[in-house]
Amino acid sequence: MSPSTHFDVADAALAAQLFGQQNKHLKLIEKKLGIRLGSQGTVIHLSGDPAQVHVGYRLLEELRLLMQEGLPIYPTDIDYAIRILSSDSTISLKDIFCDTVFISARNKLITPKSLAQKNYIDNIRENHVVFGVGPAGTGKTYLAMAMGVAALMRKEVSRIMLVRPAVEAGEKLGFLPGDLAEKVNPYLRPLYDALYDMLDLKKAQELLETNVVEVAPLAFMRGRTLNDAFVILDEAQNTTAEQMKMFLTRLGFGSKAVITGDVTQIDLPRGQQSGLLQAVEILSGVEDIAFTHFSDVDVVRHPIVQAIVRAYQRADQSHDEASRAANSGAAVEDL
Repeated sequence: MSPSTHFDVADAALAAQLFGQQNKHLKLIEKKLGIRLGSQGTVIHLSGDPAQVHVGYRLLEELRLLMQEGLPIYPTDIDYAIRILSSDSTISLKDIFCDTVFISARNKLITPKSLAQKNYIDNIRENHVVFGVGPAGTGKTYLAMAMGVAALMRKEVSRIMLVRPAVEAGEKLGFLPGDLAEKVNPYLRPLYDALYDMLDLKKAQELLETNVVEVAPLAFMRGRTLNDAFVILDEAQNTTAEQMKMFLTRLGFGSKAVITGDVTQIDLPRGQQSGLLQAVEILSGVEDIAFTHFSDVDVVRHPIVQAIVRAYQRADQSHDEASRAANSGAAVEDL
């Protein structure tokens, strides 16, 4: 169907929700798509570049369907929806935004917000080992945690294991007091944060105290066999090749593993190969192992995070091009 320049919400209550207070939602759509939107009653008038008007029309269609399902619409949802429909205007937002992974203790719906996130949770449902690789802010760890908690609540597993290598992020922290568990606790803080965001404090502490949810450094995994567990290895880019192999061979019957990491933030000593990079190369094509690759488009934090990720990617690309040019010039001189 060719795009129309008029869209009728056909319901005053839905129109008010769609427009937003003082038309802030319509203004956001105008800014993101570079088109003009005007409203009269329940009718929205769209004008501008035909391709962008088409995306805008599909966006309004899909947002109305979501609201008819009882899903509240927030500015961040509109931002995610625009990214999705800009890549493929035929996609149904309902299939993505209404795929509830978990409902938190504060009745917060945890759902995918991008195509990659939807692919990620589908991969976790369908495979025993899943790798989520991409930049910070794409929801890799948070969604894995939500899937693990949901599986535990449905009694599909008997425990959750949260694992992370204890590698300092570019700085030396020096001596830390306490036993080994207390020394590595700061490295595991992001996993605790995600857990407390999904469960009420009392329930989360109860699960931790009874080891139904166990948070451990990767070094504690050697020699163990994990049966009937949902295991999350976070910050996997900082595992060595040996550590990654050790971790993957810990899995027992009834277990599922999700491995997350950002290959642009490797903090291993210079010259040491990342176990995540090696695993992606070696295990591609192995049955029951799936990979989801995230990009800056999938960043679901503050919009500035997406801009930061893109800026660093451009800088890395420029650096790589300069290095290749320098190496090429050196090779010519050698001739």
